[in-house]
Amino acid sequence: ENDETQKGWPKQEGQLAIDVYQTDSYIVIQAPIAGIRKEDLDISIENDVVIIRGDRKKPSEAEEKKYFYQECYWGPFSREIILPDEGDPSRAEASMKEGILTLKIPRIQREKTRKIKIKE
Repeated sequence: ENDETQKGWPKQEGQLAIDVYQTDSYIVIQAPIAGIRKEDLDISIENDVVIIRGDRKKPSEAEEKKYFYQECYWGPFSREIILPDEGDPSRAEASMKEGILTLKIPRIQREKTRKIKIKE
């Protein structure tokens, strides 16, 4: 344990790197999640915010290691993403392929301009 957790401060969480883009039909979020099992991921949408939480578990090995480099992050991580456009969370889909998490949220199509007829 480091000094921060010994003082009662919360343990630091890692932040998930993401790409967010939109197509005509979807808002798409992609994140590299190599080494994470899908049961260790939690994805939720609250209003216009997507929350991705997970835990990257360190492979257990019996012997003591002496690292030359230790750059991999192991432990809990989270990321909150404010959606750039209104999406339909009830139809959102998530998939994992080749270490990449892809979340597709259908965009709610709104009319840009609408003609209004005057009643007589």
